[in-house]
Amino acid sequence: MPPTISDLGSRGIIGEFYARLEQDLGNGWLPKVTSSFDSNQESETYRWLGMTPQMREWIGGRQAKGFSIFEATLEILIDDIRRDKTGQILARVQELAERANSHWAKLLIAILLAGTTTTCYDGAFFFDTLHILDSGPSGAQSNKLAAVKAGAIPTAGEMETAILTAVESMLGFVDDQGEPLNENARQFMVMCGPQLFQPAAAALKNPIIIDGGTSRTNTIVNVGGYGFDLETSARLLSLGNAFYTFRTDSPTKSLIRQEEVPITMDAIAEGSETEFKERKHLYGVTALRNVGYGYWQRAVLSTFA
Repeated sequence: MPPTISDLGSRGIIGEFYARLEQDLGNGWLPKVTSSFDSNQESETYRWLGMTPQMREWIGGRQAKGFSIFEATLEILIDDIRRDKTGQILARVQELAERANSHWAKLLIAILLAGTTTTCYDGAFFFDTLHILDSGPSGAQSNKLAAVKAGAIPTAGEMETAILTAVESMLGFVDDQGEPLNENARQFMVMCGPQLFQPAAAALKNPIIIDGGTSRTNTIVNVGGYGFDLETSARLLSLGNAFYTFRTDSPTKSLIRQEEVPITMDAIAEGSETEFKERKHLYGVTALRNVGYGYWQRAVLSTFA
């Protein structure tokens, strides 16, 4: 029989929380699209944002401005601890750890969804049709694309074309000196909401695509030297018929995770004034962190018209 919360005590409960937290459930995509930085101050200036390959000029971008304190508190009554013989309260502690694990995803997807109306280091919106670098020879570049579909939901063939067009655009991005920024890109990740999961999965995995009753070879599956991953999130339901394509094999990423204090659990439990006066224990989770935009050149938003 699994231990109950009354068996463990506050130290054991905190240990269970951290053990669950270390499993990092469901967030394997985070390192693929984000650069992670530790910090000991309120905000950071990332001078690599906008830096030219020739190092002619350093253009710093202040991102993740100001850390925010995030918290969640679990209140457990003493009588519930005494009565709990089936591990239900411990299950709530474990669920709290899973919610904490998903917090980075919540923050990052929020700024992705805001990417068409929020500026990044070059002064344009993160997803924009008018990215201009230092008024140089690159001209206006776009990481916000329109894709074509015939029906309410894109077919696998339409999805395949849209993904390849996004990669094609990304491979063509240049810096303010006209030098390619993604010429070595070979690994990509497609991220969509559940509503596009089926066509995206078919476009990325099926060797044969059927269009209008005729079949043809799937270019994505059969092209050599390039790899594609698929991620989907219910947090992207509001994205509708749109999806993101990220480059995942670059040292510099499209998004930034910045953390001063990692997830920490504290308890007001056995022997406390709260236990004596209110007959309850409190378990609080806190983190001091924020997110921001990195290189727009590593991400493309495609929207089906």
